Amino acid sequence: MNKVILMGRLTRDPELQQTPQGIPVCRFTIAVNRRFAKEGQQQADFISCTAWRQQAEFISKWFAKGSMIAVVGSIQTRSWDGQDGKKQYATDVVVDEVYFTGSKNETGTNANGSYQPAAHTPAAEAPYDEFDSSGFAAMGGSEDDLPF
Repeated sequence: MNKVILMGRLTRDPELQQTPQGIPVCRFTIAVNRRFAKEGQQQADFISCTAWRQQAEFISKWFAKGSMIAVVGSIQTRSWDGQDGKKQYATDVVVDEVYFTGSKNETGTNANGSYQPAAHTPAAEAPYDEFDSSGFAAMGGSEDDLPF
């Protein structure tokens, strides 16, 4: 199984390009804080990510340098011969899913600060606003509506 889940901040604005066949591709780097670090120090790993097609367009439209982002994808490695003849290697996360993790002020706002919802995607789904005392979201409807 090859699955990775990351949450962090974009280190620069995402770069949207197109392949010669016209397929959108977006490349970006996420700074992900390490869980354990020396006392008083925060260490981060800088993870290269690549998104394709609709995900690429979505990321380039709604995220910018410093935005919090969560991605789900898989690790992919590649290699090539460098100009000096030595073998070069790269490891990227190929993004399958993307989620907003910051506030509306960090992601999904336009220049005047008003929120602009995106097209239907897991990242654009709003979380439940109200939870009961056990921490579960309250659901409307009746038991007759359940599929089992």
